[in-house]
Amino acid sequence: MKFIVRLDSPIALALVLGLGSPTLAQAPSFFSENEAAMAKMMADMNVKPTGDVDRDFVTMMIPHHQGAIDMARAFLRYGHNEQLRRLAQEIIVTQQQEIATMRLAIGDPLPPAAAAAGQPQPAPGSDYSTSHDSMRMK
Repeated sequence: MKFIVRLDSPIALALVLGLGSPTLAQAPSFFSENEAAMAKMMADMNVKPTGDVDRDFVTMMIPHHQGAIDMARAFLRYGHNEQLRRLAQEIIVTQQQEIATMRLAIGDPLPPAAAAAGQPQPAPGSDYSTSHDSMRMK
């Protein structure tokens, strides 16, 4: 008997990758958030060129960087690997800095800072809580 697994399902993919049940339960939420971040990024990058190469570059790159931030935040809500969590935190910080640099380079003002812009909230039922400067295990 042959068994065929469709990898287009987040749950099937999680099973094939050998992810445990807590991760399996969170996989659909992570994949859903990640897909939404990517769809928004792609839509926002689809801009009509103005002829100002500098401005056009920034207009396309900011959504690209914001997409990376949004995906990293989704990972921080659901991911457990501490090395990858640190990397996701670094992605958030560096991409935010690069967005600010690009805005300033073309003379655009920086948007007002959000109270906790770099601090994603943990997923419900996760083993993580936020501290002032990092995400740590309880």
